[in-house]
Amino acid sequence: MRWRALGAALCTTILLTSNGNAADEKRKLPDYGNRGKDPTTFGDVAIWVPRVILSPVYLVTEYGIRWPLGHLIAAAERANLPDILYNFFFFGPDHKAGFAPVAFVDFGFRPSVGLYTFWDDAFTVGNDLRFHGSTGGANWFAGVLSDRIRLHREDSLTFTFTGIRRPDQAFFGIGPDTLQNNISRYGEALLEVDALADFRPWRASRIETSLGVRSMDFHPGHFDEDPSIEQAVARGSYALPDGFAQGYTAQTSSVHLALDNRLPSPADGSGFRVEVQAEQGTDIRRSPGASWLKYGATVGGFLDLNGRNRVISLSLSTLFVDPLNHRPIPFTELVSLGGPGPMRGFYPGRLRDRSAAVLTAKYRWPIWVWLDGSLQAAVGNVFGEHLEQLETSRFRFSSAVGLESVGSRDGSFELLVGMGTETFERGAQIDSARVLVGTNRGF
Repeated sequence: MRWRALGAALCTTILLTSNGNAADEKRKLPDYGNRGKDPTTFGDVAIWVPRVILSPVYLVTEYGIRWPLGHLIAAAERANLPDILYNFFFFGPDHKAGFAPVAFVDFGFRPSVGLYTFWDDAFTVGNDLRFHGSTGGANWFAGVLSDRIRLHREDSLTFTFTGIRRPDQAFFGIGPDTLQNNISRYGEALLEVDALADFRPWRASRIETSLGVRSMDFHPGHFDEDPSIEQAVARGSYALPDGFAQGYTAQTSSVHLALDNRLPSPADGSGFRVEVQAEQGTDIRRSPGASWLKYGATVGGFLDLNGRNRVISLSLSTLFVDPLNHRPIPFTELVSLGGPGPMRGFYPGRLRDRSAAVLTAKYRWPIWVWLDGSLQAAVGNVFGEHLEQLETSRFRFSSAVGLESVGSRDGSFELLVGMGTETFERGAQIDSARVLVGTNRGF
């Protein structure tokens, strides 16, 4: 019995040693499909071009954002923080209502703080309420209330009520050759009501039609040491823009058509998009009042470099506005570049005139599950009637790099750093810088 026990122990030791050595060796992944190694594609090679060019941006986003976020989220999950916050900010049956504090800082303008609230299936199934209220101090208040009725699938009908009063809007003059040094400030009071029908017939394509009334009044503005628009006019920087003295109330109707063959993420991001849009407005505050037609088109192509939503794109946009009678178009209804529109490196309203042409190249890549990085560069400018005197020497350059959240139809977080230049004929010197961070509303 003694020898039998000793033999059993020896066999066990040998087996354990054998298994331990096998465990120490890394098991080679079998080729289950018997297909061999995947071939190298054009996208696998092309992806290294933006990777090399954007290596400083990659290092910042990878080790300054994604890596810390990953560790913070892991620590928060261990502390059960997501559930605590979720139950605090979201409440009601199935957590269909909630609120969140928001803030927005666009350097060169007053910062604002506020509150975003929502209630899905409010009063009845398929009815969603949203409210976004914010303030930037004295004489700076904004509120947006929307009621979205969900129809078939992603189709919807949305009623929106907007009120904004702020004293820090920027005006630089009208035309392609305006100067950054001619900045002035004006105050605006906006009241707007509109109804928007949104249809999603195919993939990312959409059809939008709207009817609304927009009331605009203007008053002397101020921010930092910038002069008011009246002071700039008095010293001869430019003429008082049309519509400033009297304001206007416009009845508007619009249509926006987009043909887009892309599928939602995480599907391959390659494809094309063609947009056409038009808006007709008439000042009903006076008779006869100004009447105008805004219209434009954008054509763009997208290439997903490796099928993982690392997408480069190139798009061309043209925008126009024409008077429909002899009355001048209010300056805030002219074509505008900068801000949330094309050429984002410029301030909102930095460039205004009767038409515009912009060529934009953009690279967008995923950083985190709800966060994308974006880099864009654009050349273009505003011009006179129907691109009058369009010349490449009068183009400006705009670039921007930043982060933006994805997946929400009602608002997004954004961090952006951008810059804009003088016209090429003036040396294309950088004369404008833009930095913003915060939560944008997007009802």
